[in-house]
Amino acid sequence: MSEEVQATDAGGRYGPEGDDRGTREGDLRRVGIDPDFWYPVARSTAVRRGKVRAASFAGRPIALYRGGSGTVYALEDRCAHRQVPLSLGVVEGEILRCCYHAWAYRGNGRISQIPYLPKGAPRPPRGVRSYPVREKYGLVFVFPGDPARAEDRPLPVLPEADSARHRTMMFTRTVRCHYSFLHENLLDMNHQFLHRGVLGRIQPELLGFDTGPRSVEARYLFVPSGGRKDRGAGLLSAEGVGGASTPDVVTIRTEYPYQTLQTVPESSETAAFSLWVAYVPEDIEQRVSRVFGLLMIAKPPIPGALHLAWPLIRRFTERVFAQDRMAVEAEQRAWDEQGADWNQEVFPLILDVRKVLRANGTPLPHPAASASCPDADLCADDR
Repeated sequence: MSEEVQATDAGGRYGPEGDDRGTREGDLRRVGIDPDFWYPVARSTAVRRGKVRAASFAGRPIALYRGGSGTVYALEDRCAHRQVPLSLGVVEGEILRCCYHAWAYRGNGRISQIPYLPKGAPRPPRGVRSYPVREKYGLVFVFPGDPARAEDRPLPVLPEADSARHRTMMFTRTVRCHYSFLHENLLDMNHQFLHRGVLGRIQPELLGFDTGPRSVEARYLFVPSGGRKDRGAGLLSAEGVGGASTPDVVTIRTEYPYQTLQTVPESSETAAFSLWVAYVPEDIEQRVSRVFGLLMIAKPPIPGALHLAWPLIRRFTERVFAQDRMAVEAEQRAWDEQGADWNQEVFPLILDVRKVLRANGTPLPHPAASASCPDADLCADDR
């Protein structure tokens, strides 16, 4: 029998002959992201003073609001009374009041007032869950896991984002796929054929990669080999007005749960740009991700040059992102249709990052859990 002959399972799905990877190691697309990290859930500018905004993390609805002092708070997005979303409520100073019966909550989730409750009547012992919140780099981060661990888990350190020698482009988009597809997409630069209409012909050469318990780092040499390139691509990689095309060394790192990319022209010792990105699951099955990215671009010596190039660079990044989104969403649709991961990965780098994501992830909740209270201890006490 030919080595290319495929075997089908009882449901008629095709997979590699004798491949039991899915049962032996577990399907990565069924692994949830670890909540014990700081995750961005909104731009800081989107949470205005005296206003409330809805957000989510892995099926947990979150109400973000900025009090009169300017402090941002994050509460479970349900009133303890009738489960009406608190994101529909009204901010009064540092208090968030439900739009329905005007129950008021402090930033720690405790009930501060039930306006119609008679004196001496018993009150619920608890309100709603609150989440630790921090603002950094123009983003609102929440800690959706064990709050006792929040102080021990640092925010990502991005010196370029605070540097006057760099300008940062922020982007956020919804991508309908499991976060692992996004990690694989950025790390595996062998997919440059997908971007041939934007980047021209690129020959990525893997220089090497390193793997640790929580990380995978890959180094590529990008060698241009002709073809039409988007003008923004050249400006971003510091080719300048003359458009000189030189090889770049691209370093990509998954440091769980975040990812970074840095591009250094071969003729330079400093990075032309750096990228930091987080993939935040929105739904309980974690098949939809919100991507938050910070693209930190080194300012050229010519004053104002980056300002003029900014629209071209943004157009280029949007074109590349749209192509990547098309591909990873197609991967997710295939997984949904097949009910499992039947792809045949051969690249050792991607096999390693899959191990890292599996080892550091958490089991996804059973679908029935979506019908229950997300914080059972609070729900039990509030009845």
